[in-house]
Amino acid sequence: MMPQKLLFIAPVMLGLAAAPLVQADDTPIGAPWWPSVHGADDQAGASNLITPEKILAATQLIQSGSVIELGRDYEVGMPLFGARGFSLRIGGNPTGGTFGANRIIWNDEFLATDIGQVGTQFDGLGHIGVRVKGDADESQSIYYNGITGAEMAGAYGLQKLGIEHVKPFFTTGHLIDMVALRGGMMDAGQEISVADIEAALAAQGKSGDDITAGDVVLFYTGWGSLWMQDNDRFNSGAPGIGVAAAEWLADKQVALVGADTWPVEVVPNPDSSLAFPAHQILLTKNGIFIHENLATERLAEAGVSTFAYIYNPVPIKGATGSPGSPMAVY
Repeated sequence: MMPQKLLFIAPVMLGLAAAPLVQADDTPIGAPWWPSVHGADDQAGASNLITPEKILAATQLIQSGSVIELGRDYEVGMPLFGARGFSLRIGGNPTGGTFGANRIIWNDEFLATDIGQVGTQFDGLGHIGVRVKGDADESQSIYYNGITGAEMAGAYGLQKLGIEHVKPFFTTGHLIDMVALRGGMMDAGQEISVADIEAALAAQGKSGDDITAGDVVLFYTGWGSLWMQDNDRFNSGAPGIGVAAAEWLADKQVALVGADTWPVEVVPNPDSSLAFPAHQILLTKNGIFIHENLATERLAEAGVSTFAYIYNPVPIKGATGSPGSPMAVY
């Protein structure tokens, strides 16, 4: 649908920024999705769902004390989207010293990278929005909770929706094993449907009812086997969830969706007119986080489908995302 004219309330009282005033169908992705169920001023999104009760329930899943690291190594040569970069240098060898009678020396590193959007990456709420109208006016760009690009803009980091607002994750995680369901690795452009999710859960002795508010859902598609083996193919597209599955997960009020692919959602989308619509459904409209390039094959290899998912984003103030290695503990 074509976006109609967008009206804004002028900032009032003490210079507080006002939320955009729109009518239903005024955005390319439908009716207004703000204010958030977590509050009109919220910047933490679905991480608010990680309550003490969710944490205590997740601890009950830890029976063996086994830990599976779900993050991949950050290294030169890993697949990167577009022109993103990653470069690490150790200056000096050693960088410093020698000091003291004990002749201490040390090494430091210098890292130049798109820190929140390379490797195993956690997408924050400031990463994805929707341009309602035009191409230059940032008051026409809207993100989670109705926050505009004009409110967020900052040359040295986002002024709102930075990753520092995200709360730690310690909750129940579910693996959706698509490789077992399909009998092998999925291919780029293959969409994971709601029926696929339900069938995979049934094969694991579970159902959609087992996924509750605040849970984490991770997908194993087999695409991660291309990591550092065939980067060109890995970057060429990916299997993943489509619009219907993203909406189903949003209805479940999950806190996070992840996969062993770089976009989590299907690329190219079966609807060639759409670009990364699941990102907008999850991040922009519902505040549900996305974790990309996870080593979910490790869960499948261990035969683990339900686990405690533990992850705390690196609180880089104003960042769009975060590096790090989440854990599955069972």
